[in-house]
Amino acid sequence: MPVRRKRGRVPGWLRGVIWAVVAIAVISTASYSTGVAALTSSNTASTALRLALPILLCALGGLWAERAGVVNIGLEGMMILGTWGAAWGSFYGGVWAGLIAALAFGALGGLLHAVATVTFNVNHIVSGVAINLLGLGVTKYLANLIFAPISGNPRQSPVVPKFDTYSATFLSDWLGDLEKEQRVGISDVAGILRGLVTEVAPLTMIAIVLVPVSFWVLWRTRFGLRLRSCGENPVAAESLGVNVYLHKYVAVVISGAFAGMGGASLVLLRGGADYLENQTNGRGYIGLAAMIFGNWRPGGLLGGAALFGYADGLQLAGGGEAVLALLYGAVILVGVIVVVQLFRKQWIAAGLGVVGAGVLYAIYWSNDTLPSDLIPYTAHFVTLIVLAVASQRLRPPKADGQPYRRGED
Repeated sequence: MPVRRKRGRVPGWLRGVIWAVVAIAVISTASYSTGVAALTSSNTASTALRLALPILLCALGGLWAERAGVVNIGLEGMMILGTWGAAWGSFYGGVWAGLIAALAFGALGGLLHAVATVTFNVNHIVSGVAINLLGLGVTKYLANLIFAPISGNPRQSPVVPKFDTYSATFLSDWLGDLEKEQRVGISDVAGILRGLVTEVAPLTMIAIVLVPVSFWVLWRTRFGLRLRSCGENPVAAESLGVNVYLHKYVAVVISGAFAGMGGASLVLLRGGADYLENQTNGRGYIGLAAMIFGNWRPGGLLGGAALFGYADGLQLAGGGEAVLALLYGAVILVGVIVVVQLFRKQWIAAGLGVVGAGVLYAIYWSNDTLPSDLIPYTAHFVTLIVLAVASQRLRPPKADGQPYRRGED
């Protein structure tokens, strides 16, 4: 009997590169077709990078917790704690002290979540919601106690130091010249790349480096293997000598620290505001959505954070006209997906894609711009749509969110 050869799988990093090329091609085509240069401008890319950071860091936090079997709905609250800690630490000790304080406050939120879910076996969703409410309450009290006498406003901090930024000057100037030439495709790519290498803060570089570091630790070390085994089958992991409680605690505390760092990125980066009450605006939940979109993988969540950050940055840089042009780009992308589905003979999926593309194009054709009240929620709408589309291929850890008692079968 002949042996059937397995079809070679495309490596994950290569799939990411392919999707990035497709995404750039789509928005470049949309920019050329609609005449909206903001879709690929360096200003949009730079703003998107800054706004993607809190989402990326919260997504990484969710990854660490859920790979250990703990659902962390409390990322939003831990992120809120991080915003206050960053402002407090930065005001009294400088930006690096602010970053350390944000990590500590976020980690404290993670520790509280671990105590509730791991030690006392509280429902993970209930504990996460409680952490979110607690984060709001604690920061409001602390801001009123410490910031109000200085700033005169209990809802915001005084002006705090922010990270310096650095640019690859020669590369940035060269890309800027290419962007100004308005060549189809070339100028679009140059604008995006220029936004990514201009005025970059150390915190930005740290956050990006944490993605491959998280992959290496979780998938290439013994510690990571043991931690992930706690999220797949904690009973089997315990039978092999793994201290399940310890690994869950470590994972959730790290999760909270990453969320706190995400809060710090809202306060300590240039272009952002100082501490404001509830300034996270649901980004912790969007980070959780980015993690789910990425199928609980570091590379995937990086793509999700980039997508949601881009949508958020576009509405700030280009307004309703640019968001409407992005809708045109979505029509092009759906059209590409329909062609792929037809090639695979997935007739129902292709038919639904045609209907969806028709609806999106009708919205685009019948409007000159979008209502100003809806524009700030662009990233939230993108989150809902992406999760709905991606829901069929998700594979969470098997024991994610399930109760566990030491010694149980």
